Amino acid sequence: MKHLLTRVASLYGGRQLSFGPIRRGRGLLLLLLWLAAAAPLQAQPTARPDSGQVFTLADLLNYVALRHPVARQAGLLPERALQEVRYARGLFDPAATSKYYGKTFKGKEYFHDWDTQLRIPVWYGLDVKAGFERGVGTYVNPENYTSPAGLSYIGLSVPLAQGLLIDERRAAVRQAQALQGLAEAERRSALNKLLLQAAKDYWEWSLNYQRLQLLDRNTGLASVRLQAIRQRVLLGDLAAIDSVEALTEVQNRQATLSQARVQFRNATLLLSNYLWSEQQQPLDLPPAAVPQPLPGPTDWRALPPDSVAILAQQAQQIHPDLQKSRAKISQLSVERRLLANKLLPKLTLDYNLLQAGQPFNPEKAASLSGSYLENNYKLGVSFAYPLLLRQERAKLQLNRLKAREAELDLQQDSREVQTTVRSVANDWEALREQLSLQERVVRNAEILRNGEQIRFENGESSVFLINSREASLVSARVKLAELQSKYAQTQATLRWAAGGVQE
Repeated sequence: MKHLLTRVASLYGGRQLSFGPIRRGRGLLLLLLWLAAAAPLQAQPTARPDSGQVFTLADLLNYVALRHPVARQAGLLPERALQEVRYARGLFDPAATSKYYGKTFKGKEYFHDWDTQLRIPVWYGLDVKAGFERGVGTYVNPENYTSPAGLSYIGLSVPLAQGLLIDERRAAVRQAQALQGLAEAERRSALNKLLLQAAKDYWEWSLNYQRLQLLDRNTGLASVRLQAIRQRVLLGDLAAIDSVEALTEVQNRQATLSQARVQFRNATLLLSNYLWSEQQQPLDLPPAAVPQPLPGPTDWRALPPDSVAILAQQAQQIHPDLQKSRAKISQLSVERRLLANKLLPKLTLDYNLLQAGQPFNPEKAASLSGSYLENNYKLGVSFAYPLLLRQERAKLQLNRLKAREAELDLQQDSREVQTTVRSVANDWEALREQLSLQERVVRNAEILRNGEQIRFENGESSVFLINSREASLVSARVKLAELQSKYAQTQATLRWAAGGVQE
């Protein structure tokens, strides 16, 4: 009996129970049975854990964003895009070239041909070049012949048609810059999906924890009731079959509790998948860690007016899927300009101002007379144009088709994003109504259970009916916890549907 009193006291958080001068026997057993049956079924543990043991959602998301391999992998995408831009800009790097050809046979010098050049590409399509030539010898090509002092030059190579407004070098840079936006959108998309799944798994963990606490307390109450009923059976106040009924209920609840314990352990293992150390070593949640409580009635807030429209508008601007589509359209736009420019003929003008000796002296050239400039230059014009342009026209048409497909994808994605925001907002409001209703269901189940207990004390009910009412109450509380978990997951889903994290 003393053990039974201690057990009941433990169910009330360790508070000491004072019964006063109560007659031993049936009166004490009735009081114990009433205390065991009427004890409130809480979804939270009787004793609140220390704050240091609570592993909050914010803690989890910080671990995920900073240390999870998927998050770190997503963080590499902008760096890759930056290197792509750097690679494209390398097409504008100055280039120095030098070549020498000479021939000597049987002691006779045939020729010495030397050509050194520095070529600097300019953004606007032209190339600035400067160099030095020296061609001497008995059999040197007359085209390459110079005085023994050599010949220096400075000049320009200018495209007059194809390549004037855009060329492969500028297109490569523009496309690489558009790739930066695409990479950033892909990074945010991957991170948003990871954080959303982590938040959902966290609330599943919290739900399993609350269910475990509830069923553990429920099993404890059934065990106390079984002991009280056995005492009453020994005193002849109840039939022996009632103890069998109570024992069966304890065993059923123990089986349910065992399953809930396994589910909680599995949920803990699943959540541990998101935890990594700074050295990229996997971590496990400590056994003492518990989740933050599920959202209570004070958290069941309605969405502010016009918030859905605001979220939908925000999603149109920052949603990663839409940003990826816009980046692809931007890349195709650059490609279209380049392909359209390919329809023009290749007309290139090369002009080199010549000066004897080396190096080339710009000040000396500036002081030269007009007659010298007219008689000391090297001029070249090249022209090429395919007659049918079938390849160029086909590539341009393919680009237009791809651009049209990308625009249609953007329209469809935009509509789906708006629909998703509104759909999740509808789920939010529906869950608020369901939570309010379920909370009333729990209160009604408590009233029915307590009423059934009073009927039992008056001899108008049975252990079976009390257990049935109590099972309905437990089921109602579990359902309420499931709705709370789903409500918290819906909050995270709405943030994801509106574009997710902003940095």
